[in-house]
Amino acid sequence: MSGHSKWHNIQAKKGKSDAARANVFTKIGRELAIAVKQGGADPNSNARLRDAIAKAKQNNMPNDNIQRSIKKASGELNTVNYEEMTYEGYGAGGVAFIVECLTDNKNRTAGDVRHLFDKFGGALGQSGCVSFMFKRKGVIIIDEAEIGEDELMDKALEAGADDIVTEDGYHEVYTMPNDLGAVREALEQAGVKIVSAEIDMIPENEVEPEERHIQSIEKLIDKLEELDDVQQVFHNAVLPEEEEE
Repeated sequence: MSGHSKWHNIQAKKGKSDAARANVFTKIGRELAIAVKQGGADPNSNARLRDAIAKAKQNNMPNDNIQRSIKKASGELNTVNYEEMTYEGYGAGGVAFIVECLTDNKNRTAGDVRHLFDKFGGALGQSGCVSFMFKRKGVIIIDEAEIGEDELMDKALEAGADDIVTEDGYHEVYTMPNDLGAVREALEQAGVKIVSAEIDMIPENEVEPEERHIQSIEKLIDKLEELDDVQQVFHNAVLPEEEEE
């Protein structure tokens, strides 16, 4: 599990510069907007919006920003319509990639994503070319100091979770995608503090790239994540962890 670990990804992002993290609120704002478009501006009746608001708060997004994004999407302010797009392809050394986007300009986004794959030794493929290699799951991250594994197992399974993995000081709770919000809410109501709760694409099999390909793969991931249109980047590579300074 460690190669794709959501917690390791979160730690890596925390270590990046402020400039590299500056687009987080932009990405979450788009998630809020599309949630409102699909299910309305009332989080009580819109589970996707509740999940997006929870994600915004987990990332310390100010409440004013959250409400502004919701108002824009509901037509109270000038609004932009976003579409969900998913791109699949291979990075250097045959590493499988899935790139999920929210965009107001499909041609721009497709061009930007394709350019980065080409630049760093990869290639975009047809829809479905790598998605069969992944399973879509909800992943909830909890600090091990918050709650013991046995107690969390009882609470999580009762709430509808599928499985729990504990390692390196954190718990990863796995759910079916549609159960993520309900499990998250049940754990929060039980007093469990959650670090992150998101849909993830879990690789069926991970690959260890040759050393000569690692830098290109890491640069492709970084550059894709810097694009405002890109919401999530998934891959099946086991990459070396960055050493703490």
